[in-house]
Amino acid sequence: MQIPSRFSIAVHICLCLEFFDADSETNRNRDKTHCKKMTSEALADSVGVNSVIVRNILAQLKMAKLVHISRGSGGSKLAKKPQNISLLDIFNAVDSMGENGLFRFHTNPSELCPLGKNIHLLLDTHFEQAQKALESYLKNIKLIDLLKSLQG
Repeated sequence: MQIPSRFSIAVHICLCLEFFDADSETNRNRDKTHCKKMTSEALADSVGVNSVIVRNILAQLKMAKLVHISRGSGGSKLAKKPQNISLLDIFNAVDSMGENGLFRFHTNPSELCPLGKNIHLLLDTHFEQAQKALESYLKNIKLIDLLKSLQG
């Protein structure tokens, strides 16, 4: 099991949108020389991936109403304040879990085997609890918390 890298890329993008935005509230008392328009190319430079990947992830974040994207080279901005965006919001926006949840089961356990025919009964509840624990953890971490850690 591995969570796709698009999750960490999406978090990086969201952090960039706030960190480099001259109008953001986290930049009110900071030197604005580092601020710039966040185009997909600028984001790709920070993240270290192709700008096509950034545009695809931005589209997912836009569908989830987490970012605003300006046409042309207008750049992108967060659609919500960083204290109102959790890592779970981003995780869900980029479909990090897929439609089957965090854990995928092997598809053909033997019905003839006493273990194989009961494997779902043995593991489903534990897997669901682990997924809920991850979701709960991510829900409690806000973008603002990460930004404060970066600045602190």
